[in-house]
Amino acid sequence: MTAAHAGEVLAIYQAGIDEGDATFETAAPSWEAFDAGRLPGHRFVGLDARGTVLGWVAASRVSDRCAYAGVVEHSVYVRPGARGRGVAATLLTALIDSTEAAGIWTIQSGVFPENTASLALHARAGFRVIGTRERIGRHHGRWRDVVLLERRSPVVV
Repeated sequence: MTAAHAGEVLAIYQAGIDEGDATFETAAPSWEAFDAGRLPGHRFVGLDARGTVLGWVAASRVSDRCAYAGVVEHSVYVRPGARGRGVAATLLTALIDSTEAAGIWTIQSGVFPENTASLALHARAGFRVIGTRERIGRHHGRWRDVVLLERRSPVVV
């Protein structure tokens, strides 16, 4: 993922935001803010034959504390018209490969329980449910739960 992909990445992010079950965010950030918050070695785009961005995955640090150096949080988004074609699974595989190569032992994510497609995708990729954070935040005037998921690397020990 590079700045050349910024417009499409942020448009896909905004589409996910607009659907209401992907994030607590209400608007996609500027590219500068997005870029600053994601680890450069752990973000990827899926492209079609014409170079159109079909989806993206990116990871962020969960903490600056050295004890958490091997733990990241990720997001994965797919263009609405490209869903159901394995784009998200391919992107998650790329993320898992890059994080394991870098010695990262845990990838985590929070998913709204209503986002059943994302929960199923993560289960297929080896993520497990840690638990549900009940009423963790307000979203469009109502309290929302978040399912906390993690994938522990079987390679990085």
